[in-house]
Amino acid sequence: MVSERRLCCAVVGATGVIGREVVSILEERGFPVGRLRLIASGRSAGSTMSFKGELVMVENLATVDFRGVDVVFSAPGASVSREFAPKAVAAGALVIDKSSAFRMDPDVPLIVPEVNPEAAFRHKGIISSPNCTTIPLVMVLWPLHRAFGVKRVVVSTYQAVSGAGKKAVDELLSQIVARFNERPIEVRALPHQIAFNCLPQIDVFREDGYTLEEVKLLEESRKI
Repeated sequence: MVSERRLCCAVVGATGVIGREVVSILEERGFPVGRLRLIASGRSAGSTMSFKGELVMVENLATVDFRGVDVVFSAPGASVSREFAPKAVAAGALVIDKSSAFRMDPDVPLIVPEVNPEAAFRHKGIISSPNCTTIPLVMVLWPLHRAFGVKRVVVSTYQAVSGAGKKAVDELLSQIVARFNERPIEVRALPHQIAFNCLPQIDVFREDGYTLEEVKLLEESRKI
C-alpha cells in the first residue's frame, strides 16, 4: 500500500475571516497536512489557533521564511498578496491565492475546479481563486453555454457582510445589539448602517457607471 504524502502547508491571513475558514476546511476534509504554519500580520503574531486538537502559534508575515513549504493558501488583501506571493514561489511553494491580486494576470490561471480544472496544471507557481460571486455564476453558466451557447446574462447578487471582512461582521453584530437595546448605532467599517439594511453598492463606482465588483464579475467569468 502506497502511503499518502503529507504536505507542509501555510495559511497566510490565517486570523482573518477567510483564513479561519481555510484552516477549518483543511481539518474538516482531512487534507494531507503534515505540518501547518499559520501566518498573519504582526498584530496577530504570537497568538494561537487550534488545528486538529493542537494549538498552532501564528507567525509574523514580515519575517517568515517559506522554504520547505509545499502549498500556501493565501487569504490576505490584494496588496499583501502581491508583495509576499512571489517570495513564496521563489522559495519553492505553490501559492493558491484568494485575493484579487493575480486574477487577471495572463500568466496566472483563474480556477473553478468544476469548470476549468485543466488550466491549473499550467500554473507558474500561483493559482488564483475567483471572486465569491463569479464561482457560482460560472458553475451555472458553463453547462448551459456548452449545451446552448450563452449570449447575454443579467445577474443580481446579494452578498454577505463577511465579504467586507471581520470588522464589518463585528459592526453588524454590534449594530443589531444596539438596535434592540435602543442605543445609538455607530457606523465605521461600512459607509452606512448595515443592520436590518441592504446596501445597493459593493466597492467604488468607475467613470462608466459600473462598480469594481461588477467589473470583476464580467472579466473573471470571461477569463475562466
